[in-house]
Amino acid sequence: MANNWEDNMDHTALMYHPAFLAHDAGPGHPERAQRLVAITERLDADGLLKSLVQPELVEATVESVTRVHAKAYVERIQQQSRTGRHFYADADTVGSGATYRAALIAAGAVQQAVDMVMKGEAKNGFCAVRPPGHHAEHAQAMGFCFFNNVAIAARYLQDHHGLTKIAILDWDVHHGNGTQNAFYGDPSVFYFSVHQYPHYPGSGRRSETGANAGEGFTLNVPLATGSTDTDYLRVFKEDLRPAIQKFAPEFVLLSAGFDAHEVDPLSGMLVSTDGFRELTSLVMAMSDELAGGRLVSVLEGGYSLAALADSISAHVGVLAGT
Repeated sequence: MANNWEDNMDHTALMYHPAFLAHDAGPGHPERAQRLVAITERLDADGLLKSLVQPELVEATVESVTRVHAKAYVERIQQQSRTGRHFYADADTVGSGATYRAALIAAGAVQQAVDMVMKGEAKNGFCAVRPPGHHAEHAQAMGFCFFNNVAIAARYLQDHHGLTKIAILDWDVHHGNGTQNAFYGDPSVFYFSVHQYPHYPGSGRRSETGANAGEGFTLNVPLATGSTDTDYLRVFKEDLRPAIQKFAPEFVLLSAGFDAHEVDPLSGMLVSTDGFRELTSLVMAMSDELAGGRLVSVLEGGYSLAALADSISAHVGVLAGT
């Protein structure tokens, strides 16, 4: 239910919908509904939930999704979901009867969040969505992802708000191959990723910097297994900051995966909860300096329920200014 304030522009928006819980990747799958249950329960327990703007969410239009994905691919996910049975979109990306609707609402949630920020209805936003998105390619599901939520939002910002320079920052432990490929030849979107390497999906080398008109608008910083808060903070200060200052974005989208946490079962990194708090502060400072504070964060990975809840409480606390 939406919160009613005369003026929400000083509040952080939380984008969440029960449909996200209905997407079912099958028993034992790490990308499970309990992730969002843990997040919302922790935000409530920490007193953050009541301070967040929580709008009613609606599905993204197919037209907006097909700005990034092939129409035939979107139709295939719809048809597979209609069977009501589990289906394998790739070797580890499993859908169910509820997946298509959940994925449309997830993409729509990020669009609504950027609308709210652009209209001054919220100062920033956190999208507690699933399925995640940054591995999803033009015509292929990958890495638990079906529709690329941040990429769809970037095109939406261009199409509906007329922005010409958008930055997508990705600190998920896995490289966001789908997001990179969506904009690899496009100078209007700057894509930055810091990630464990070598690791799934195998992309994200330093030498991957863009192509043709997009050359120089992709920045990958692969880090070795065992990298710490100090390593990540150095990357944000020494690699990202000068690059994003040069690009000067009008809006910042953050692919916020928390699977680089030191206890996450799917990574070998050593980022702490406090590390994610500091990274959030750095991203907010860059957004404030360069993009008028226009910032929307979108959940990607994070598979230890306790670490995910801890990290997102810290993350949202910084976004909300508590």
